[in-house]
Amino acid sequence: MSTADTPQSFRLAYVPGATPAKWVRIWRDRKPDVPLELVPLSVAETASAVADGTVDMALTRLPDALSHADPGPHHSISLYQETTVILVPRDHVLTAGDELTLADIAEEQFLWPADEPIAVADRPGSAVEHRPETTGDAIELVAAGVGVLLVPQSLARLHHRKDLVYRPVLDVPTGTVGVLWPDPTTPLVDEFIGIVRGRRANSSRGDAEPTPKRSAKEKAAAKRAAREAAGKVPGRGKGTKRRRTR
Repeated sequence: MSTADTPQSFRLAYVPGATPAKWVRIWRDRKPDVPLELVPLSVAETASAVADGTVDMALTRLPDALSHADPGPHHSISLYQETTVILVPRDHVLTAGDELTLADIAEEQFLWPADEPIAVADRPGSAVEHRPETTGDAIELVAAGVGVLLVPQSLARLHHRKDLVYRPVLDVPTGTVGVLWPDPTTPLVDEFIGIVRGRRANSSRGDAEPTPKRSAKEKAAAKRAAREAAGKVPGRGKGTKRRRTR
């Protein structure tokens, strides 16, 4: 955040597995005078960071982030869905299938880390009594054979290990990655929203003049001019004689 006494900057929180690199590159091309600072946070920390002004915006998992803290007056946009996968040891019986269902995993012992990378209302199987602090800690326990773990696919890739395998679970809710920011929206936040939504630099909201609409008469004149330029002369009826050229 910036104040009257400090240079203007934009602070973006992001959670493990989220990949803001493309948007950061675009920001630096468009706003070279405004540094973008990346702030790594857990999902559980992002709503509080938005509420207290630690960051201008958070790239996080929705609505999971909101289940941990009240961000106060805010806005959010969903950007994309993440497949939910189950992470198991490489020699686990569940690796026999390419895709799984809740029925397939109903007898498993699950680890549910305190940072909750994905919120599951109706948890399958039974819970391991020990609750690890972080997803990273839980993955270590999966490798040790303590239990299995449900995570967004991006986290399974982020914590890739040769001794672990993941499989998609078809009937578990998918995760949603989105952006969360306080109300009211600032010009810098609006600029970043334009980037993630694919707006071009010259078409950011409020920057470009709208193209004036042409009247029907103007459209007809433009079409006629195009036909003439192509060597076609409109308006000749069947009885119109063509002039011979020598």
